[in-house]
Amino acid sequence: MEFAELIGALALKVRNQRGAIQTEEATKNAFIMPFISTILGYDVFNPLEVVPEFTADVGVKKGEKVDYAIMRDGEVQILVECKKSTEALKIEHASQLFRYFAVTNARIAVLTNGEIYQFYTDLDAPNRMDEKPFLVLDLMDIDETLIPELRKLTKDVFDLDSIINSAEELKYIGQIKRTIAAQFTEPEDDWIRFFTTRVYDGAFTQKIREQFTSLVAKSTKQFLNDQVNDRLKTALGGSNFSGAAPEVRGEVINSHDIVEIDLARDTEIETTLEELEGYQIVKAIACSEVKPQRVMHRDSKSYFAVLLDDNNRKPVARLHFNGRKQKYLGVFDADKVETRHPIDTLDEIYLFAQDIRETIKSYQN
Repeated sequence: MEFAELIGALALKVRNQRGAIQTEEATKNAFIMPFISTILGYDVFNPLEVVPEFTADVGVKKGEKVDYAIMRDGEVQILVECKKSTEALKIEHASQLFRYFAVTNARIAVLTNGEIYQFYTDLDAPNRMDEKPFLVLDLMDIDETLIPELRKLTKDVFDLDSIINSAEELKYIGQIKRTIAAQFTEPEDDWIRFFTTRVYDGAFTQKIREQFTSLVAKSTKQFLNDQVNDRLKTALGGSNFSGAAPEVRGEVINSHDIVEIDLARDTEIETTLEELEGYQIVKAIACSEVKPQRVMHRDSKSYFAVLLDDNNRKPVARLHFNGRKQKYLGVFDADKVETRHPIDTLDEIYLFAQDIRETIKSYQN
């Protein structure tokens, strides 16, 4: 699997198992050790590469431990401190990392709860860990621009100098992006004032602030939706995309021969944004079994089909989203018989991840 696919597969594992993980040890075993071994490429069972419960005397702190130390050529290169997945990460959790950073050769420290990985270095002062990370990987919301930087820390291509050189830019770009994202969800007064004073000529009173708080929030969300729709229109050629719900056909056709005719001849198809978002979820699930480029889609008036190898005889799932009131996800058994399950939100597709993976496995066999 490609590096990005490995990250996607681990992200899917975290999403599927996060509800069952309640302790720090379970988080280490289920999420963090696979990250160190599968993503970074280090042998977690080789003490020459990964030392669990790493100990170094730090001043008056004798015998204090860091969860993992990743070694290269007998020297500590990366320190990893773990918290349980149900716990939000705070800088207070990194006390051991701060102390160990100063007494080891490590230039990279990682604070993680198995879902979010915060990477630190010493940009502000030599041999002193920064208080803010230069890279944040959220497996529930992967920023693909960070994948090449993360790869520099893997065993095969370890390039510490390169990542340190780019760390400052990564740090500030990441902080700016997270600040913008926060303003889009819960705009602060300065953000609201910034836009209000550019479109409203009157005084910025309390009443005006309250009025424009909702207007700014709505405007920014609509702007994001417009950007997404524009990109989708470009990807689809601009001619057959519509945000409106497509026409509903009276019955669902399950005969594979008739389906092929339906998919081949139906020229009045309107693909919705919701269908494409559902397709991306199915594709993410399928990436644990096959390369993402093998998971294709075709739309029809009746349903939106997700196929393996663009083959109508290898259906992975069907999205029946054309109904006005109820959406359905169609999954298949070993005999390619479809079962439709009602869903209310796209996130519910993840509930059928195992069915989707088993379907793909049957085609592989």
